[in-house]
Amino acid sequence: MNRVVRGRNGFTLIELLISLAMLSIILGALYSTFFLSHKAITGVDESLLKLQEMRMFLDTISREIDSLPADANKFSVLKIEDRDIYGKQASRINFTSFSPMRPGLSLITYYIEDRSGSKTLFKKTVSAYTKEKIESNETNTAEMIEGIESFTIEVSNSDKTWLRTWDTAETKRTPLEIRVSISAMIKDRPVSMYETIRPRIGRPL
Repeated sequence: MNRVVRGRNGFTLIELLISLAMLSIILGALYSTFFLSHKAITGVDESLLKLQEMRMFLDTISREIDSLPADANKFSVLKIEDRDIYGKQASRINFTSFSPMRPGLSLITYYIEDRSGSKTLFKKTVSAYTKEKIESNETNTAEMIEGIESFTIEVSNSDKTWLRTWDTAETKRTPLEIRVSISAMIKDRPVSMYETIRPRIGRPL
């Protein structure tokens, strides 16, 4: 008489449930690690991008202001206005310089606008030889940096005091030094950069 030996060929329901529970815990841990790593990498990328935008802006405006002549005329102007948006410094600067956006001498304006609670730095460029109103020309407007905390333009007078207003139409000359400061929120804290520019054209060495 042949005897049939029945072996254990499968898993019980309890074993399957325990395995699924352990697998869910492991997958959850792996997903959390991946999510946190991705968030950290994204945050670093955004911070580096913001810092790069701020540095590029300071380099650009430094080159433009650096070519301001010492003596003002009807085609060479510099006007700085002291403004704020909800208590945050938001200077406005108009000046003439050479810009890659158009041939010849350009009238350039940097200013801040608040849009949906976020302050954005804009740049407008028009020809300095026309009577075109820079405020009404939207076709030559470029967005520079979003999420600005503050934008400050200061000038150094002959007595080394720093002023936040200047108009060559009244002073008939450009200031000795111009300091441009910009601040933005990076990882929930303000980070500031500044550049001090000394216009060289027409000044004795």
